[in-house]
Amino acid sequence: MTTLLISHPSSLGHATPPGHPERADRIRAVEEALQEERFALLQRVEAPEGTLAQVELCHPAAYARAIVEAAPQEGLVQVDADTIMSPGTLSAVLHGVGAAVHAVDEVMTRRVANAFSAMRPPGHHAESDKAMGFCFFNNAAIAARHAQAAHGAERVAIVDWDVHHGNGTQEIFWDDASVLYASTHEMPLYPGTGAPSERGQHGTIVNAPLRAGDGTDVFRDAFESAILPRLEAFRPDLVIISAGFDAHWRDPLANINLKEADFAWATQKLMEIADRHAGGRLVSLLEGGYDLEGLSKSAAAHVMALMRG
Repeated sequence: MTTLLISHPSSLGHATPPGHPERADRIRAVEEALQEERFALLQRVEAPEGTLAQVELCHPAAYARAIVEAAPQEGLVQVDADTIMSPGTLSAVLHGVGAAVHAVDEVMTRRVANAFSAMRPPGHHAESDKAMGFCFFNNAAIAARHAQAAHGAERVAIVDWDVHHGNGTQEIFWDDASVLYASTHEMPLYPGTGAPSERGQHGTIVNAPLRAGDGTDVFRDAFESAILPRLEAFRPDLVIISAGFDAHWRDPLANINLKEADFAWATQKLMEIADRHAGGRLVSLLEGGYDLEGLSKSAAAHVMALMRG
């Protein structure tokens, strides 16, 4: 079986103001990197548009409608201090949802070995009823709920190595014993959540914060000591990665010093967990990453690892 790459031109239509770090060039950088000959065996598909019913797996109907109604016909609308809608945003957001759901469908039915959704805007800061941090709907959370609702997954693990803590994913699954959320992230840094003491109602929240200046050794130790043992004990039926690449040393929004090889290593470790407990089922969703060179090289290393290269 092959690795599936899911993308859609709508990701380029979500406009942000000049100088905004979450910009269309991020997708162009990833797509250019994945055009290299070594990725020739990737199976490629355009994302379907997600539905409001899928959004409502994690978000209240009133909130979903509010995002739809906020979409402008022209110009830009600010829905949060740094979260902005343009006329093309809603299509991008819904195709991001559709990509996450389609990835789960293809992986859970074993039509592909694993899948990577190269879509924007990201999703892990979106709480159940709040857009923030460039995010509108929480794609990773929706993917987890869809795996449970449509495919009977009993336990889903979401591992988030974005340099910013996925407060939205944590909030959505705070009191849910069937979803394990594990995160490495820089603290203190936006959004301010993610302390080790934040464990959820059932102990299924695992936060392993890093400090400014940390790099390969500390990151890998956090993975091996805090996250991987919890995943092993949880025995997930599906592993979902919130794959942000802004912990790369080049990234302008943070101060963690990871290299491309670290993302490949973490990918391989999570694939081993998926192989042992989930029949290899793994879905990866693009989150952050704001230096174009760091993003493109890291995403390429990640996808090469997914291809078992």
